[in-house]
Amino acid sequence: MEHDLVVFVPGFLGTRLCRGGRDLWARCGERLIGSPAGALAEVALPPGLGDAPPEEPFRLDADTLLEVPDSVPGLLSCMGYPDIRAALADPPDAQFVPFGYDWRLSHRLVARQLKARVARELERWHEQVDAYYPDRVDDPRVILVCHATGGLIGRHYLEHDNGRETARALVTLGTPQQGVVQAARLLAGHAVGGDTGLDADVAARLNEELREWALTLPAVAEMLPGYPAVRIEGKSRERRITDSRHPVPGLPGDAVRQAVAFHEEFRLACDEHRRAGPLPYTVHCLGSVGFPSPQALMLSGDGSRITDTLLERGDGTVPRRSAVADWTGTDPMLWTGFRNADLASGPALRDAMLAIRAGRAPSDDLAGEEGIILHLPQDPVTAGRPFVIELLGHDLLRRDLRTFLWRSGRPGKQPVVFRRHGPDRYRAELEATPGRWVVEALVDRPKGHDRKDVTVVAV
Repeated sequence: MEHDLVVFVPGFLGTRLCRGGRDLWARCGERLIGSPAGALAEVALPPGLGDAPPEEPFRLDADTLLEVPDSVPGLLSCMGYPDIRAALADPPDAQFVPFGYDWRLSHRLVARQLKARVARELERWHEQVDAYYPDRVDDPRVILVCHATGGLIGRHYLEHDNGRETARALVTLGTPQQGVVQAARLLAGHAVGGDTGLDADVAARLNEELREWALTLPAVAEMLPGYPAVRIEGKSRERRITDSRHPVPGLPGDAVRQAVAFHEEFRLACDEHRRAGPLPYTVHCLGSVGFPSPQALMLSGDGSRITDTLLERGDGTVPRRSAVADWTGTDPMLWTGFRNADLASGPALRDAMLAIRAGRAPSDDLAGEEGIILHLPQDPVTAGRPFVIELLGHDLLRRDLRTFLWRSGRPGKQPVVFRRHGPDRYRAELEATPGRWVVEALVDRPKGHDRKDVTVVAV
């Protein structure tokens, strides 16, 4: 309700990781784009860390929330959270807790850290709440708002670490409830596919660096898909990554076992609580089915190679089947028109939070029916070579279409010209220097908006 403590948990990449006050991840990410070999060594973790916190020299400081777009090629993107307070319906400073954390670490460990932080902050807020809400009807509890993989942390805290005793509501934004197939590609050494247009040796070096780094990160293993996410050429049945008859080539068995144990632990906690009665807090899950999203790996007929990634409707990152929070025993889904990376900044979240903080159920008709989609057939792309980005939407030229390109974290937007390529389809051919770039499209009547990040790597 209005007087509850609002705690925001960002997703993977959503917190700056620093050493000595300098953003170490940003520096390593730039190295990865320029020259992959050894670029991520400083942000790796020791092998076999499990659920333990890292010691020096592997420990990094979780600084502030990310404010500019960032991404791990082939895995996940985050557009940053510069306007998160406004999106959460503007709670006062004392009532808002942004929970920054080291997103490399096990979600189990971070859930315990979240538990300790919430206990401290809620005790503090109990002492201050009367100055803000003297007419409140009960003691404050917690509204936990979690973006992307932050939802895996939030739900583990609630169901496995007794957070349900303090919670009024859980709000997830594009959370991969059953994981993402991109994690399997990354850990198998295929994060960057052969259809990106990169030189084969550049793609191979990039994949090797990303895989070696990701194998040290417990968080990535815990993102592996728990739904049937493997197809074999010539066969119709979908299989799980645990199918020993058709293992995903290159995917380490230890990582698969970590994922199974993490998700099974959560399921067992949910089952135990469900026998005792319904959830003591409400759950609201914002998702989208407006964008092509990786859904399954395609293996060669003999199972020896990853040949393709199959797409289905989703939020551009999480397919619909993984977005649905079936563990609640209810239907908590609220569908919007926003990408995963933008769910924490769009008006859909503000609409939902205004209702939740007023003690009402959010409407099914949230803001965000935009009807405009940017699609990048290849990502990452090579610096100095033209690449194509597509724009889909009805009657866009009559709706005052504006399109821009800019380097992430730097000022100055460049206009982009899209030309009609077919009914409700437009294309632009772009070229950029190495770095992370953002393409944005806006229209009016009705208003529409979409953003897509692009990673440009050096040859």
